[in-house]
Amino acid sequence: MALLRLDDVHVYYDHVHALKGVTLEVHQGEIVTLLGANGAGKSTTLRAISGLVRPRQGSITFDGRDLTRIPAHLLPELGIAHCPEGRQVFAPLTVDENLTLGAYRRKDPRAVEESRRYVFDLFPRLKERRHQLAGTMSGGEQQMLAIGRALMSNPKVLLLDEPSLGLAPLLVRQIFAQIKEINRQGVTVLLVEQNARAALRLADRAYVLETGRVTLQGPAADLLADPRMQEAYLGGRAG
Repeated sequence: MALLRLDDVHVYYDHVHALKGVTLEVHQGEIVTLLGANGAGKSTTLRAISGLVRPRQGSITFDGRDLTRIPAHLLPELGIAHCPEGRQVFAPLTVDENLTLGAYRRKDPRAVEESRRYVFDLFPRLKERRHQLAGTMSGGEQQMLAIGRALMSNPKVLLLDEPSLGLAPLLVRQIFAQIKEINRQGVTVLLVEQNARAALRLADRAYVLETGRVTLQGPAADLLADPRMQEAYLGGRAG
């Protein structure tokens, strides 16, 4: 059984039909990537999973449990963490304070500190900057902080929305290596990413969305070699 499954999910923003019957699944231990052009419905899919928008039709199940009526603020307790597009760190707060807010539903202080040590091991730069205001950090550092803050809830699945957005190529490689390490240590990842080639090289499987519908899906290696993907999203021949 899939850890996370969307079945015929339809989402509207007022009269705009943003998701038109999206069905997908993510199995425990996988990295699955959602690809597509701007406006295809990728971020909306993550927002539907994390309860920020409600499907008008269809179901979303996680670990066998229906999510569609559970308030968004309770989902971290079930094991879902959402790292949003644009980082959205709390700029007036320190690194440490941002991380603490990521664990706001957890009751065991020792477990929270264990997660903080894990985040600092994963992102040593954050440990160096732990007393620095988040708003004064570079874009790459803020992205590390946004991922670290999500990990503070000790998630089973991490929803990552455009982690490479606006970052230099060297930083993108670092962030993707850290995503791979997060997954290696047991966290399932659902990744939305504009950098299709890098995402397909990282992921186990992929789905392609076009105007709110899944139009391609399969093993990431197969899609990386698919002429339709190369033409539409990979800039020609695979390199």
